[in-house]
Amino acid sequence: MTKRPEHCLTMPFANTNGMLEINGHSLDTVVDLVGQTPFYAYDKNIMARQVDTFRQHFPDISLHYAMKANPMPDVVNYMSTLVDGLDIASGGEMKVALASSIEADEISFAGPGKSRAELAQAIEAGVTLNIESEFELEQIVSIAQQGSREPRVAIRVNPDFELKASGMKMAGGPKPFGIDAERVPTLLEKMKTLPIHFRGFHIFSGSQNLKPEALIEAHQKTFELALELSKHAPSPVELLNIGGGFGIPYFPGESELDLKSVADNMNKLLPNVKKQLPKAEVVIELGRFLVGPAGAYICAVTDIKESRGKTYVIANGGLHHHLAASGNFGQIIRKNYPVAIANKMASDPTQEVSIVGPLCTPLDILADNMSLPSIERGDLVAVFQSGAYGFSASPHGFLSQPMVKEILL
Repeated sequence: MTKRPEHCLTMPFANTNGMLEINGHSLDTVVDLVGQTPFYAYDKNIMARQVDTFRQHFPDISLHYAMKANPMPDVVNYMSTLVDGLDIASGGEMKVALASSIEADEISFAGPGKSRAELAQAIEAGVTLNIESEFELEQIVSIAQQGSREPRVAIRVNPDFELKASGMKMAGGPKPFGIDAERVPTLLEKMKTLPIHFRGFHIFSGSQNLKPEALIEAHQKTFELALELSKHAPSPVELLNIGGGFGIPYFPGESELDLKSVADNMNKLLPNVKKQLPKAEVVIELGRFLVGPAGAYICAVTDIKESRGKTYVIANGGLHHHLAASGNFGQIIRKNYPVAIANKMASDPTQEVSIVGPLCTPLDILADNMSLPSIERGDLVAVFQSGAYGFSASPHGFLSQPMVKEILL
């Protein structure tokens, strides 16, 4: 029996006569438009579909786009027309966010170690600062005393629980992120005497989760914690950002997150939250879930070689452009991203090959022992689920290879 292509598991793009399409554009046309391979291509329609899916399940929750997933200005500008706010993690991201259609009062800035200059820029712009430490609050107050604008702040809380089964745990136990929950009441009491505009809480537990039961438990605990902490707040809570964590499937055996179960639980919890925090805007911030499925990394086959019974396909792209797909960005045991031969999408697999990049390191692998159609030099390789943490999380300067491009279609 012919083995089905692994890329069929999670590939959301269409194809015509075996040629991949990006938002209705044939890939060979996109290659001509970009003028080179490798490149990243992002599909607006898939982004819009992901946002619509969220809205259908969570109509009473505000949606923020976490820019760290993909800070390409064209992507951010497009996403800003679909979401209610932006979450940023650096001064560079703040510059892009402020140039979008989102107003400054719907932008929040998280991350440890913000510089004094970044804090000052955020205060002046009216961006909400998610406080990560007591010292950061001191810095904010010091800057405020020298300026004319009242800082807008929320406390990023490090809860005493974590998001179970998440790809990256951002809370629970000792963490560099946020202020430990048990220290927050004292800080809130102190805030009553400070020249700041307290907005609320940011409680982010983890990311890349495909287990609805884990998200349900985290949401229950997050709301319980927020309601308890609100008793000490210097003013009514107007912002409650409960993080995100919605994952997308990357590997064989993974399925899309069951949003209905998560939403059903959320709808049970919200009435009590809104009753106790009537002025609070409840926010979910998502990055990977919104843009991950919309991206494909495209590179070209430059050589094919045999080595002691194993076939290697050499491509002109690799880990320097897409560290995550190489397995060197968060994977404990390396697994293949969904990969396809983009100009042979209708062809059945006929061989087992490994696709590697042009770098002088054995870590430069895009597909290891993967069943794919017959491959020739000049064929196009597509790595799917590449819209998040691809371009921006990769070491582009490694071995001084040519720079990859990006395009939004």
